[in-house]
Amino acid sequence: MRTSLKLTGFFLMISFMVNHTCIAVASNIVIKGSTTVLPIVQAESEAFMKKYPAINISLSGGGSGEGIKALIDKTTDIAKSSRELRPEEISLARKKGIQPVTHPIAVDVIVPVVHPQNKVKNLTIDQLSQIYQGKIRNWKDVGGDNLPIIVVSRDSSSGTFESWGELVLHKARVTPRAQMQASSGAIVQVVSKNKHAIGYIGMGYLNKTISALSVNGVEATVATALSGKYPISRHLYIITSGPPKGNTALFIQFILSQEGQKIVEEIGFVPVKQGRKKK
Repeated sequence: MRTSLKLTGFFLMISFMVNHTCIAVASNIVIKGSTTVLPIVQAESEAFMKKYPAINISLSGGGSGEGIKALIDKTTDIAKSSRELRPEEISLARKKGIQPVTHPIAVDVIVPVVHPQNKVKNLTIDQLSQIYQGKIRNWKDVGGDNLPIIVVSRDSSSGTFESWGELVLHKARVTPRAQMQASSGAIVQVVSKNKHAIGYIGMGYLNKTISALSVNGVEATVATALSGKYPISRHLYIITSGPPKGNTALFIQFILSQEGQKIVEEIGFVPVKQGRKKK
């Protein structure tokens, strides 16, 4: 009887070791897509790999559309996206045997930004729309100096571009004079060096080299995003092919955990889990 109990304990120990090894087995998770979601996933990846050193995460940007395309083409495990999938993307994915599943991981606030020396501190949605359509072309028309407005925008592969188009432009076309940029970081660089420029970025990209504008008199903060008062906000997603499994599931669980959502908050985005809401 004692021998049987010892053997049972031995097999239980072996079983635990095997299961534990499955979690920590050396492997890669490939993640591609949105540059807006990039700083979140980068910070989450660094913390995750410290906790699970046997798992390596390969991370790149390129825009939401590129990430979704990579998921459909089966060249990534996870797509980062600052928008939901389009109907045609869902249809194409299913034709290729992919069942995309979206996982909201944060709330982002899209903030219009100008050079720090710009006198303008607030614009309405209508003023922003007219600026980006090219109908308002001088800062003096919105309370600024007599200077031409240089419109800086994300390119069409960006989920931020699409969200801005829906929430600000109401699907009107961006002026052909706009300088199109491939990333939020590029917009920060352009606007920080040009007193005439206006751009828009995710809240996590704000820094001292640019000045954030309030919209409709509301400043972009965690509190105004959660309350719905700030008018330009959207969810940020990671997308998997079917329900996540193995290390991919482990990584998503980490992002949505209390620890992971604290990271979201610390780098300047809004936690999707309401339990992390700031008081």
